[in-house]
Amino acid sequence: MAVVALPPLLAKRHGHARRVNGGGAAIPGPRGWPLLGSLPAVSGPLMHRRLAALAYAHGGGARRLMSLTLGATPVVVSSHPDTAREILAGAAFRDRPARAAARELMFLRAVGFAPAAGDDGGAYWRRLRRAAGAGMLSPRRAAALAALRARVARRTSEAVSRGMAVPPGRVAMRALLHAASLDNMVGSVLGLEHHDHHGGVISDMGDMVREGYELVGKFNLGDYYSTTQYQCLWGLLDFHGVGPRCQRLAARVREQFGRVMEERRKVSDLHKRDDLLSYMLSMPQEERIEDSDVIAVLWEMIFRGTDVVAILLEWAMARMVLHPDIQSKVQEELDRAVGHRPMTDSDIPSLRFLHCVIKETLRMHPPGPLLSWARLAVHDTYVGKHLVPAGTTAMVNMWAISHDETIWGDPWVFRPERFMEEDINVLGSDLRLAPFGSGRRVCPGRMMGLSTSYLWFGRMLQEYKWSPAQPVKLTECLRLSMEMKKPLVCHAVPRSKTG
Repeated sequence: MAVVALPPLLAKRHGHARRVNGGGAAIPGPRGWPLLGSLPAVSGPLMHRRLAALAYAHGGGARRLMSLTLGATPVVVSSHPDTAREILAGAAFRDRPARAAARELMFLRAVGFAPAAGDDGGAYWRRLRRAAGAGMLSPRRAAALAALRARVARRTSEAVSRGMAVPPGRVAMRALLHAASLDNMVGSVLGLEHHDHHGGVISDMGDMVREGYELVGKFNLGDYYSTTQYQCLWGLLDFHGVGPRCQRLAARVREQFGRVMEERRKVSDLHKRDDLLSYMLSMPQEERIEDSDVIAVLWEMIFRGTDVVAILLEWAMARMVLHPDIQSKVQEELDRAVGHRPMTDSDIPSLRFLHCVIKETLRMHPPGPLLSWARLAVHDTYVGKHLVPAGTTAMVNMWAISHDETIWGDPWVFRPERFMEEDINVLGSDLRLAPFGSGRRVCPGRMMGLSTSYLWFGRMLQEYKWSPAQPVKLTECLRLSMEMKKPLVCHAVPRSKTG
């Protein structure tokens, strides 16, 4: 009986999404299908492109704000910097919609998804954010993490050399970069490194992270019928068993992290250690949070931090092997500014063109074009002249903004020099390019992620000349993040041998 009753209910909700009764101008957008809304038109590995095409098809107004329904979920999408700023900075959009995988994998108790509103006025979320920030971003810890990044960069270079020494002499960049990023995050968050005989724990962490990526990135129809009136259908629509699989993975995460925490409690020098776990365990009693919430924060940091840097650098290296002239220009800058010694964090400010290459990579291939941007309206609010009701999911299509011809000249051309002409801040203040978010939900680790990307990218280009080992295809695949559909495989020749 519930299924029979759904179409008229959903048709009513869909009409509500296009024009809000009681005020506000109509929001342009597709009509969609009964029961499914616009899901058939936009779902899939190129959702960001499909949403951009829909906004373009419905005229200039739809690029500023477009309305559609995805299943039973009312959605508005911004493809313009002005409305993007209203959404990301607006107090009404301070929370995130909770997908099934996020709920089951404990992310609702971590920094990214914990309510910024609620019964306590968001005090719990602010306390988590302060703890994570102080635990990883204080000056002393930042210096210690810089040393860790340098060690991981050295080990990555050694892995490249080993890969090239084994016939047929190729480097699988995705595996290389994910391994490096995992090492860096496990070291930063838990204080564990391979050379300290923790390789088994790090390997287990990697397995859990990979399974989590698969589950969070998997299309789950139940996510679009998660409102109260349709929750009876949620389990029936979980065709891939995402919920039960997430529950099993969450149990593994709790067990593994719990063991690490208990071992750490046995040491006597917590205050001298520079990782996030030691910091959180040594916080004053009145500021401490429950062990289950500590685990959620640590897990979220490793899970999200491993992904973004690795994906960004794979795209950047793909561009370098496709544009050897740009690769040579970065290497010339490195030779002038750094010379023969290994590049360090202190060199980063003087490597302006290297910055431009990373920024242009973020513009053309933003790792989180949609999924990292979803917000939930906690009460009725206006975006421009449009009334958006409480319970609406709001997305910012950063990919559409960064490829908009009215904002960027030649947006489909990879041209890092554009950032020499205008130095655009990518940390969230300029919504033409804000790959790490903006407003109260801006990524707290954005500076650390950028610093890591600059250092590792610079070290790879400083030490090796890169070329493609297989044809490079820039086809995108949007799962948790926007990856290259075909992993990048390269040849690397030490620059000392190229003259």
